[in-house]
Amino acid sequence: MRKIVFVGCGIAAALVASCSNGPDTGKVADDVTAAMEGAIAGFNAHDAAKATAIDAPGYIGMFHGMNNTSGIAQNLALTKKRVSDPAAKVEAVSPEVNVSTSGDMAVWNATYAYTHTDPVTKAAAVEHGNWVVVFRRQPDASLKATLGVISDTAPAKAAPPPV
Repeated sequence: MRKIVFVGCGIAAALVASCSNGPDTGKVADDVTAAMEGAIAGFNAHDAAKATAIDAPGYIGMFHGMNNTSGIAQNLALTKKRVSDPAAKVEAVSPEVNVSTSGDMAVWNATYAYTHTDPVTKAAAVEHGNWVVVFRRQPDASLKATLGVISDTAPAKAAPPPV
């Protein structure tokens, strides 16, 4: 019985030691933040390749009102279409990054403002919504986006008239 307790304590000590030498989740968060800032800068420069350089091979994009994109090629094609609009610009507001304790996964989220040309009025329009991107560690140890969800929110309602 003592031997089992001793071995158990040895395992617990090894686990505690490995946890204290775990991944630097702050660095992972910084890397994800830099990747998203680069992707946004690419989009705003109308460079679809740079905007989608963060995508993993199996990337899935979920955009409101349209079919999902599946894979790098489909997301690149959609992004090329979006950045062909001279008014196209995106801004991430209050981004946050949550990193798993293992450092193998991170979730970046923000609200966004997307300026584009309204296809009906041909005037500049701004869409607001929520944006979530999931990053996973790849076989080459890089972190790449595997899932992106962009969901617009309803336009703000006008304040009711004073009574």
